[in-house]
Amino acid sequence: MATARPTPMAVNRALAQAGTHLATWRRLQQLTSEQVADRAGVSRTTLHRLESGAGASLENTLRVARALGVMDLLVASIDPYNSDVGRLRADEELPQRVRRPAQPRRQTGAES
Repeated sequence: MATARPTPMAVNRALAQAGTHLATWRRLQQLTSEQVADRAGVSRTTLHRLESGAGASLENTLRVARALGVMDLLVASIDPYNSDVGRLRADEELPQRVRRPAQPRRQTGAES
């Protein structure tokens, strides 16, 4: 069984910032937490956890973003073709799978 690694500080900061942004979107639209939770199909506890930076599943995050009308902004923000690297490689065919480079074989026994 894999052990959970501690959450990096940068991720905790991003969770808090994203939660604050979602709460601000909700307040700008003068929606109660109950209204947003109901529209998103999540519990008020889940919405509170998300807005307070405690995190939630990606699905629940997208449900809340959709209820607030910002899901497309969120999805577009991680589009690889909106980045310099993505635009540079846009014409390249992407591999179906990325594999770790093979490790060189160790020589065992006597060499010829």
